[in-house]
Amino acid sequence: MVIVGAGPAGLLLSHLLALAEIESTVLECRSRDQIETTVRAGILEADTVRLLTETGASTRVLRDGARHDGIELRFNGEGHRVDFMGLTGHGVWLYPQHEVLKDLLSTRLEQGQDIRFGVTVTAVHDGDRPQVRATDTDGSELRLECDFVVGADGSHSAVRKAVTGSATSGHFREYPFAWFGILCEAPPSAAELIYSNSEHGFALISQRSPTVQRMYLQCDPELDPEAMSDDLVWEELQRRVAPHPLSTGPIFQRDVLRFRSFVASSLHRGHVALVGDAAHTVPPTGAKGMNLAVADVLVLARALRALLLDGNATAINRYEQDVLPRIWKAQHFSWWMTQMLHRTPDASEFDRLRQHGELSSVVESEAGRRYLAEAYTGWPRPTDEALAVV
Repeated sequence: MVIVGAGPAGLLLSHLLALAEIESTVLECRSRDQIETTVRAGILEADTVRLLTETGASTRVLRDGARHDGIELRFNGEGHRVDFMGLTGHGVWLYPQHEVLKDLLSTRLEQGQDIRFGVTVTAVHDGDRPQVRATDTDGSELRLECDFVVGADGSHSAVRKAVTGSATSGHFREYPFAWFGILCEAPPSAAELIYSNSEHGFALISQRSPTVQRMYLQCDPELDPEAMSDDLVWEELQRRVAPHPLSTGPIFQRDVLRFRSFVASSLHRGHVALVGDAAHTVPPTGAKGMNLAVADVLVLARALRALLLDGNATAINRYEQDVLPRIWKAQHFSWWMTQMLHRTPDASEFDRLRQHGELSSVVESEAGRRYLAEAYTGWPRPTDEALAVV
Protein backbone atom coordinates (compact mmCIF):
# COMPACT_ATOMS: atom_id res chain seq x y z
CA MET A 1 0.00 0.00 0.00
CA VAL A 2 1.01 3.59 -0.66
CA ILE A 3 -1.01 6.21 1.21
CA VAL A 4 -0.52 9.77 0.04
CA GLY A 5 -1.10 12.22 2.91
CA ALA A 6 -0.35 12.08 6.63
CA GLY A 7 -3.52 13.77 7.79
CA PRO A 8 -6.16 12.11 9.99
CA ALA A 9 -7.48 9.92 7.15
CA GLY A 10 -4.11 8.70 5.92
CA LEU A 11 -2.61 8.00 9.34
CA LEU A 12 -5.73 6.30 10.70
CA LEU A 13 -5.94 4.13 7.58
CA SER A 14 -2.29 3.10 7.99
CA HIS A 15 -3.05 2.27 11.63
CA LEU A 16 -6.05 0.06 10.84
CA LEU A 17 -4.19 -1.68 8.02
CA ALA A 18 -1.25 -2.38 10.34
CA LEU A 19 -3.63 -4.03 12.81
CA ALA A 20 -4.64 -6.31 9.94
CA GLU A 21 -0.92 -6.90 9.14
CA ILE A 22 -1.07 -4.98 5.85
CA GLU A 23 2.08 -2.94 5.22
CA SER A 24 1.88 0.62 3.93
CA THR A 25 4.12 3.56 3.13
CA VAL A 26 2.82 7.07 3.85
CA LEU A 27 4.05 9.96 1.71
CA GLU A 28 3.61 13.51 3.05
CA CYS A 29 4.73 16.80 1.51
CA ARG A 30 4.91 18.62 4.86
CA SER A 31 7.36 18.16 7.71
CA ARG A 32 6.31 16.52 10.95
CA ASP A 33 6.61 19.88 12.72
CA GLN A 34 4.30 21.57 10.19
CA ILE A 35 1.69 18.85 10.66
CA GLU A 36 1.76 19.05 14.45
CA THR A 37 1.76 22.86 14.73
CA THR A 38 -0.90 23.80 12.16
CA VAL A 39 -3.87 24.51 14.41
CA ARG A 40 -7.17 23.16 13.10
CA ALA A 41 -10.62 22.84 14.62
CA GLY A 42 -11.55 19.58 16.25
CA ILE A 43 -15.01 18.34 17.19
CA LEU A 44 -14.97 14.55 17.40
CA GLU A 45 -18.06 12.39 17.35
CA ALA A 46 -18.26 9.81 20.13
CA ASP A 47 -17.72 7.00 17.60
CA THR A 48 -14.51 8.70 16.41
CA VAL A 49 -13.22 8.90 19.99
CA ARG A 50 -14.14 5.27 20.60
CA LEU A 51 -12.30 4.15 17.47
CA LEU A 52 -9.16 6.12 18.38
CA THR A 53 -9.07 4.75 21.90
CA GLU A 54 -10.10 1.14 21.30
CA THR A 55 -7.58 0.65 18.48
CA GLY A 56 -4.75 2.17 20.51
CA ALA A 57 -4.37 5.19 18.22
CA SER A 58 -4.91 7.67 21.08
CA THR A 59 -5.59 7.64 24.79
CA ARG A 60 -4.74 11.30 25.34
CA VAL A 61 -8.07 12.35 23.86
CA LEU A 62 -9.84 11.08 26.99
CA ARG A 63 -7.43 12.94 29.27
CA ASP A 64 -6.97 16.24 27.40
CA GLY A 65 -10.18 16.41 25.37
CA ALA A 66 -13.40 17.90 26.73
CA ARG A 67 -16.78 16.24 26.27
CA HIS A 68 -19.57 18.60 25.25
CA ASP A 69 -23.16 17.48 25.65
CA GLY A 70 -24.77 20.31 23.69
CA ILE A 71 -24.37 23.62 21.87
CA GLU A 72 -26.06 27.00 22.12
CA LEU A 73 -27.83 28.64 19.18
CA ARG A 74 -28.11 32.42 19.61
CA PHE A 75 -30.39 34.73 17.66
CA ASN A 76 -32.43 37.81 18.50
CA GLY A 77 -30.10 38.34 21.45
CA GLU A 78 -31.13 35.10 23.19
CA GLY A 79 -29.43 31.74 23.65
CA HIS A 80 -31.14 28.39 23.13
CA ARG A 81 -29.38 25.20 24.22
CA VAL A 82 -29.61 22.04 22.11
CA ASP A 83 -29.16 19.15 24.55
CA PHE A 84 -27.31 16.44 22.62
CA MET A 85 -27.20 13.99 25.48
CA GLY A 86 -30.89 14.33 26.30
CA LEU A 87 -31.93 14.04 22.66
CA THR A 88 -29.57 11.31 21.40
CA GLY A 89 -27.69 9.88 24.37
CA HIS A 90 -24.42 11.04 22.78
CA GLY A 91 -22.08 13.99 23.16
CA VAL A 92 -19.08 15.19 21.17
CA TRP A 93 -15.46 15.79 22.15
CA LEU A 94 -13.58 19.05 21.73
CA TYR A 95 -10.09 17.88 20.74
CA PRO A 96 -8.22 19.85 18.04
CA GLN A 97 -7.22 18.05 14.87
CA HIS A 98 -3.50 18.77 15.30
CA GLU A 99 -3.66 16.98 18.66
CA VAL A 100 -5.21 13.95 16.94
CA LEU A 101 -2.36 14.09 14.43
CA LYS A 102 0.25 14.23 17.20
CA ASP A 103 -1.27 11.09 18.69
CA LEU A 104 -1.46 9.24 15.38
CA LEU A 105 2.07 10.19 14.33
CA SER A 106 3.49 9.15 17.68
CA THR A 107 1.65 5.82 17.60
CA ARG A 108 2.51 5.00 14.01
CA LEU A 109 6.20 5.94 14.27
CA GLU A 110 6.60 4.01 17.52
CA GLN A 111 5.21 0.95 15.72
CA GLY A 112 7.65 1.33 12.81
CA GLN A 113 5.37 2.93 10.24
CA ASP A 114 7.19 4.04 7.08
CA ILE A 115 6.29 7.76 6.88
CA ARG A 116 8.29 9.87 4.44
CA PHE A 117 8.01 13.58 5.18
CA GLY A 118 8.84 16.29 2.63
CA VAL A 119 7.86 14.07 -0.32
CA THR A 120 5.74 15.64 -3.07
CA VAL A 121 3.74 13.27 -5.27
CA THR A 122 3.80 14.29 -8.93
CA ALA A 123 1.82 11.49 -10.62
CA VAL A 124 -0.05 8.25 -9.96
CA HIS A 125 -0.39 5.61 -12.67
CA ASP A 126 -3.00 2.91 -12.18
CA GLY A 127 -2.57 -0.71 -13.22
CA ASP A 128 -2.25 -4.18 -11.76
CA ARG A 129 0.78 -2.77 -9.93
CA PRO A 130 0.12 0.99 -9.67
CA GLN A 131 3.06 3.38 -9.55
CA VAL A 132 3.51 6.57 -7.58
CA ARG A 133 6.05 9.14 -8.74
CA ALA A 134 7.31 11.79 -6.35
CA THR A 135 10.21 14.08 -5.48
CA ASP A 136 12.10 14.08 -2.19
CA THR A 137 13.15 17.15 -0.18
CA ASP A 138 16.44 17.33 -2.10
CA GLY A 139 14.68 17.08 -5.47
CA SER A 140 15.52 13.41 -6.03
CA GLU A 141 12.90 11.47 -7.98
CA LEU A 142 11.14 8.57 -6.29
CA ARG A 143 9.13 5.81 -7.93
CA LEU A 144 7.13 3.38 -5.78
CA GLU A 145 5.25 0.32 -7.02
CA CYS A 146 2.54 -1.20 -4.86
CA ASP A 147 -0.71 -3.15 -4.75
CA PHE A 148 -2.99 -0.18 -4.08
CA VAL A 149 -2.80 3.63 -3.75
CA VAL A 150 -4.99 5.77 -1.49
CA GLY A 151 -5.23 9.52 -1.90
CA ALA A 152 -5.63 11.04 1.56
CA ASP A 153 -3.83 14.21 0.53
CA GLY A 154 -6.46 16.87 1.16
CA SER A 155 -8.52 19.22 -0.97
CA HIS A 156 -5.66 19.85 -3.44
CA SER A 157 -5.12 16.13 -3.95
CA ALA A 158 -2.43 15.02 -6.38
CA VAL A 159 -4.01 11.55 -6.51
CA ARG A 160 -7.48 12.69 -7.55
CA LYS A 161 -6.63 12.91 -11.27
CA ALA A 162 -5.85 9.18 -11.36
CA VAL A 163 -9.40 8.47 -10.13
CA THR A 164 -11.52 11.12 -11.84
CA GLY A 165 -9.40 12.03 -14.86
CA SER A 166 -9.08 15.62 -13.63
CA ALA A 167 -7.88 17.30 -10.45
CA THR A 168 -11.10 19.36 -10.31
CA SER A 169 -13.77 16.96 -11.61
CA GLY A 170 -16.73 16.85 -9.24
CA HIS A 171 -19.61 18.72 -7.66
CA PHE A 172 -18.54 22.10 -6.26
CA ARG A 173 -19.97 25.08 -4.41
CA GLU A 174 -18.10 28.13 -3.09
CA TYR A 175 -19.71 30.41 -0.51
CA PRO A 176 -19.59 34.25 -0.58
CA PHE A 177 -18.15 34.48 2.94
CA ALA A 178 -15.38 33.06 5.09
CA TRP A 179 -14.44 32.78 8.76
CA PHE A 180 -11.88 35.09 10.34
CA GLY A 181 -10.49 32.92 13.12
CA ILE A 182 -8.44 33.89 16.15
CA LEU A 183 -6.60 32.10 18.93
CA CYS A 184 -6.37 34.08 22.14
CA GLU A 185 -5.09 33.77 25.68
CA ALA A 186 -8.23 33.88 27.81
CA PRO A 187 -10.44 31.68 29.97
CA PRO A 188 -13.50 30.10 28.29
CA SER A 189 -16.40 32.43 27.54
CA ALA A 190 -18.95 29.61 27.79
CA ALA A 191 -19.12 25.97 28.83
CA GLU A 192 -20.19 24.87 25.33
CA LEU A 193 -19.87 26.20 21.79
CA ILE A 194 -22.03 29.19 20.85
CA TYR A 195 -23.29 29.51 17.27
CA SER A 196 -24.63 33.04 16.90
CA ASN A 197 -26.78 34.49 14.12
CA SER A 198 -26.85 38.29 14.28
CA GLU A 199 -27.70 41.21 12.03
CA HIS A 200 -23.95 41.94 11.95
CA GLY A 201 -23.04 38.42 10.75
CA PHE A 202 -22.25 35.03 12.23
CA ALA A 203 -19.90 34.32 15.15
CA LEU A 204 -18.72 31.08 16.74
CA ILE A 205 -17.37 31.01 20.27
CA SER A 206 -15.30 27.89 20.80
CA GLN A 207 -12.53 26.69 23.11
CA ARG A 208 -9.15 25.01 22.93
CA SER A 209 -8.06 24.69 26.57
CA PRO A 210 -8.64 26.33 29.97
CA THR A 211 -6.29 29.15 28.89
CA VAL A 212 -6.54 29.28 25.07
CA GLN A 213 -9.74 29.97 23.12
CA ARG A 214 -10.72 29.78 19.44
CA MET A 215 -13.31 32.19 18.01
CA TYR A 216 -14.58 33.01 14.54
CA LEU A 217 -16.25 35.93 12.75
CA GLN A 218 -18.04 35.71 9.43
CA CYS A 219 -16.03 37.87 7.02
CA ASP A 220 -15.27 38.63 3.38
CA PRO A 221 -13.10 35.86 1.86
CA GLU A 222 -10.57 38.51 0.79
CA LEU A 223 -10.13 39.96 4.28
CA ASP A 224 -6.53 40.60 5.34
CA PRO A 225 -6.21 38.80 8.72
CA GLU A 226 -4.00 41.65 9.98
CA ALA A 227 -6.40 44.42 8.96
CA MET A 228 -8.35 44.53 12.25
CA SER A 229 -6.86 45.66 15.55
CA ASP A 230 -7.33 43.43 18.60
CA ASP A 231 -9.76 45.95 20.08
CA LEU A 232 -11.84 45.96 16.89
CA VAL A 233 -11.90 42.15 16.77
CA TRP A 234 -13.20 41.96 20.34
CA GLU A 235 -15.71 44.71 19.68
CA GLU A 236 -17.08 42.88 16.65
CA LEU A 237 -17.21 39.50 18.40
CA GLN A 238 -19.02 41.00 21.39
CA ARG A 239 -21.48 42.79 19.13
CA ARG A 240 -22.41 39.52 17.42
CA VAL A 241 -23.06 37.54 20.61
CA ALA A 242 -24.50 40.34 22.76
CA PRO A 243 -25.53 40.40 25.51
CA HIS A 244 -23.49 37.26 26.33
CA PRO A 245 -20.21 38.50 27.89
CA LEU A 246 -16.92 37.35 26.38
CA SER A 247 -13.65 36.70 28.18
CA THR A 248 -10.96 38.65 26.30
CA GLY A 249 -7.19 38.41 26.11
CA PRO A 250 -4.18 38.77 23.81
CA ILE A 251 -4.73 37.45 20.27
CA PHE A 252 -1.73 35.44 19.08
CA GLN A 253 -2.95 33.83 15.85
CA ARG A 254 -5.22 34.96 13.01
CA ASP A 255 -6.34 33.29 9.79
CA VAL A 256 -9.10 33.36 7.19
CA LEU A 257 -10.89 30.09 6.39
CA ARG A 258 -12.73 29.96 3.06
CA PHE A 259 -15.95 27.98 2.69
CA ARG A 260 -16.26 25.33 -0.01
CA SER A 261 -18.34 22.23 -0.64
CA PHE A 262 -16.96 19.56 -2.95
CA VAL A 263 -17.54 15.92 -3.82
CA ALA A 264 -15.25 14.27 -6.39
CA SER A 265 -16.96 12.79 -9.44
CA SER A 266 -15.46 9.37 -8.61
CA LEU A 267 -13.94 8.00 -5.42
CA HIS A 268 -12.44 4.76 -6.74
CA ARG A 269 -10.98 3.48 -9.97
CA GLY A 270 -8.96 0.32 -10.43
CA HIS A 271 -6.31 0.18 -7.73
CA VAL A 272 -6.67 3.79 -6.54
CA ALA A 273 -9.19 5.31 -4.09
CA LEU A 274 -9.81 8.65 -2.36
CA VAL A 275 -10.67 9.35 1.28
CA GLY A 276 -11.26 12.43 3.42
CA ASP A 277 -10.75 15.89 1.96
CA ALA A 278 -9.28 14.39 -1.21
CA ALA A 279 -12.75 12.93 -1.85
CA HIS A 280 -14.91 15.71 -0.40
CA THR A 281 -14.87 18.93 1.60
CA VAL A 282 -17.62 20.51 3.69
CA PRO A 283 -18.04 23.91 5.37
CA PRO A 284 -16.88 23.72 9.00
CA THR A 285 -20.23 24.84 10.43
CA GLY A 286 -21.49 21.31 11.01
CA ALA A 287 -18.21 19.89 12.41
CA LYS A 288 -18.29 17.03 9.91
CA GLY A 289 -14.89 17.20 8.17
CA MET A 290 -12.63 14.93 10.22
CA ASN A 291 -15.50 12.66 11.30
CA LEU A 292 -16.54 12.12 7.70
CA ALA A 293 -12.94 11.21 6.82
CA VAL A 294 -12.93 8.63 9.64
CA ALA A 295 -16.16 7.12 8.30
CA ASP A 296 -14.53 6.79 4.84
CA VAL A 297 -11.50 5.11 6.37
CA LEU A 298 -13.59 2.50 8.21
CA VAL A 299 -15.27 1.42 4.98
CA LEU A 300 -12.08 1.52 2.92
CA ALA A 301 -10.01 -0.39 5.49
CA ARG A 302 -12.56 -3.21 5.50
CA ALA A 303 -12.56 -3.28 1.69
CA LEU A 304 -8.76 -3.30 1.44
CA ARG A 305 -8.49 -6.05 4.01
CA ALA A 306 -10.77 -8.23 1.90
CA LEU A 307 -8.94 -7.35 -1.32
CA LEU A 308 -5.34 -7.68 -0.17
CA LEU A 309 -5.66 -10.58 2.27
CA ASP A 310 -8.48 -12.62 0.76
CA GLY A 311 -8.42 -11.59 -2.91
CA ASN A 312 -12.07 -10.52 -2.67
CA ALA A 313 -12.81 -7.33 -4.66
CA THR A 314 -16.54 -7.10 -3.83
CA ALA A 315 -16.17 -4.53 -1.04
CA ILE A 316 -13.67 -2.30 -2.86
CA ASN A 317 -15.96 -2.25 -5.89
CA ARG A 318 -18.77 -1.09 -3.58
CA TYR A 319 -16.65 1.49 -1.74
CA GLU A 320 -18.06 4.54 -3.53
CA GLN A 321 -21.62 3.23 -3.31
CA ASP A 322 -21.19 2.56 0.41
CA VAL A 323 -19.74 5.95 1.42
CA LEU A 324 -21.64 8.38 -0.81
CA PRO A 325 -24.95 8.37 1.14
CA ARG A 326 -23.20 9.54 4.30
CA ILE A 327 -21.13 12.08 2.34
CA TRP A 328 -24.23 13.70 0.87
CA LYS A 329 -26.04 13.69 4.23
CA ALA A 330 -23.03 15.51 5.68
CA GLN A 331 -23.02 17.92 2.75
CA HIS A 332 -26.67 18.72 3.35
CA PHE A 333 -26.27 19.16 7.10
CA SER A 334 -23.21 21.39 6.67
CA TRP A 335 -25.00 23.50 4.05
CA TRP A 336 -28.13 23.70 6.22
CA MET A 337 -26.26 24.91 9.30
CA THR A 338 -24.29 27.36 7.18
CA GLN A 339 -27.24 28.97 5.40
CA MET A 340 -29.29 29.10 8.61
CA LEU A 341 -26.62 30.98 10.57
CA HIS A 342 -24.80 33.24 8.07
CA ARG A 343 -25.84 36.38 6.24
CA THR A 344 -25.11 36.53 2.52
CA PRO A 345 -23.90 39.87 1.08
CA ASP A 346 -27.21 40.40 -0.74
CA ALA A 347 -29.46 39.34 2.15
CA SER A 348 -32.68 41.33 2.51
CA GLU A 349 -34.81 41.99 5.57
CA PHE A 350 -37.04 39.15 4.37
CA ASP A 351 -34.02 36.81 4.37
CA ARG A 352 -33.05 37.87 7.90
CA LEU A 353 -36.56 37.35 9.29
CA ARG A 354 -36.94 34.04 7.45
CA GLN A 355 -33.71 32.82 9.09
CA HIS A 356 -35.14 33.73 12.49
CA GLY A 357 -38.27 31.77 11.63
CA GLU A 358 -36.14 28.77 10.70
CA LEU A 359 -34.07 29.00 13.89
CA SER A 360 -37.25 29.33 15.96
CA SER A 361 -38.69 26.28 14.24
CA VAL A 362 -35.60 24.29 15.23
CA VAL A 363 -35.25 25.34 18.87
CA GLU A 364 -38.98 25.24 19.65
CA SER A 365 -39.51 21.77 18.21
CA GLU A 366 -38.16 18.60 19.79
CA ALA A 367 -38.07 17.06 16.30
CA GLY A 368 -36.03 20.02 15.03
CA ARG A 369 -33.58 19.89 17.93
CA ARG A 370 -33.32 16.11 17.59
CA TYR A 371 -32.43 16.32 13.88
CA LEU A 372 -29.68 18.83 14.62
CA ALA A 373 -28.39 16.74 17.54
CA GLU A 374 -28.42 13.47 15.57
CA ALA A 375 -26.55 14.99 12.64
CA TYR A 376 -24.05 16.90 14.78
CA THR A 377 -23.18 13.95 17.02
CA GLY A 378 -23.01 11.55 14.07
CA TRP A 379 -25.15 9.03 12.23
CA PRO A 380 -24.63 5.29 12.82
CA ARG A 381 -21.56 3.87 11.10
CA PRO A 382 -20.72 0.46 9.67
CA THR A 383 -19.77 -1.71 12.61
CA ASP A 384 -16.08 -1.58 13.53
CA GLU A 385 -16.26 -5.33 14.18
CA ALA A 386 -16.45 -5.93 10.44
CA LEU A 387 -12.82 -4.77 10.28
CA ALA A 388 -11.76 -7.54 12.63
CA VAL A 389 -9.19 -5.12 14.05
CA VAL A 390 -10.91 -3.52 17.05
